[in-house]
Amino acid sequence: MLVDHIDLRVSNLAAARPLYDGLLTALGYAKLNADETSVGYHRSAETEDSDPFIWLVEDASHVPNGTRIAFAATSRAEVDRLAGVARDAGAGAFEPPHLCTEYTPHYYASFFEDADGNKFEICYRKRG
Repeated sequence: MLVDHIDLRVSNLAAARPLYDGLLTALGYAKLNADETSVGYHRSAETEDSDPFIWLVEDASHVPNGTRIAFAATSRAEVDRLAGVARDAGAGAFEPPHLCTEYTPHYYASFFEDADGNKFEICYRKRG
């Protein structure tokens, strides 16, 4: 089963945008739709009904919880690259890439948060 889209709330869109603009572009999402209270990042150059997307919506009353969204990387080097993008784009509570042997022997990941405290991860779960 594939994810069709993620509809994510942030309390301040302007404060959230630097991280998402940097990270989602590096993940292959092109920013296509934006207004004062929302921005959509799509996987292709055109917004088609079937394209996966991530949509941020400003909601001043948003309060983050313990939910974490994890992006799959294709290698440990890709985890390193994307974690660097997230760090450079202002990710909070940043944990550099490392082996998470408490999960599995080969789980390699970086953890971080956006400006609101929404939790994210970039991981690679294979040997090597």
